[in-house]
Amino acid sequence: MSNDFTHRLRALMQSVGFSSFRALSQAANVSEKQLLRLRRGEVAQLRVETLLKLSQVLQVSVADLLVMLDEVEGQESEGRSQESALKTQNSKLKAQNSLSELSDLRHEYDRLQQQLVQQRQDLWQEFQQSSVQVLESLLLQLPTAAYAAQQNPQAPAVKLLPLLRPLDRLLQEWGIESIAPVGAEIAYDPQQHQLMGGTAQTGDRVKVRYAGYRQADRLLYRAKVSAIER
Repeated sequence: MSNDFTHRLRALMQSVGFSSFRALSQAANVSEKQLLRLRRGEVAQLRVETLLKLSQVLQVSVADLLVMLDEVEGQESEGRSQESALKTQNSKLKAQNSLSELSDLRHEYDRLQQQLVQQRQDLWQEFQQSSVQVLESLLLQLPTAAYAAQQNPQAPAVKLLPLLRPLDRLLQEWGIESIAPVGAEIAYDPQQHQLMGGTAQTGDRVKVRYAGYRQADRLLYRAKVSAIER
């Protein structure tokens, strides 16, 4: 066994708080048999994933592990053949190439994950938009009918009031807000309000006749308003 390399590996372990090879094996989730191969310098028999796990736990790069192994082997067997040296170098190059491929795969995985998240968000927004279009008449007419019912509790339209509750919850979950409640008197803004009757300048007081809606910064429907006679 390469005792010098064992000492170097033990020194690395102690620098990060591992007192035994068993503790290192458990922390890195690699077998003690694999650690034994590393201590012997049999890096060619180790998988890239094993070297990567060990490097993360020991807080050194895989390249540093390979360089350290190469140094120890050089000290112990200066007279080894050129063929053996080439094999070691090839093993290092293969490990580095595999790490590069693994890094590329991780980047591609992250990119696909982000793309999937964006696609889900786009589909969800499309579903909301199509649903709002289907509910357009209900969204625009029901608040006005409910307002009329509130003004006259004896009117048959008062029965419509309970229908607003699930609709209000749905709009709240989707982040859709009413521009102003029906019956409210507000300052006229031609960007958000559609004037139904009379004349009004920006800032003039108008009364909301039909609800309008916006979602975040996007205007869905302008509120229909009428000028207030002075």
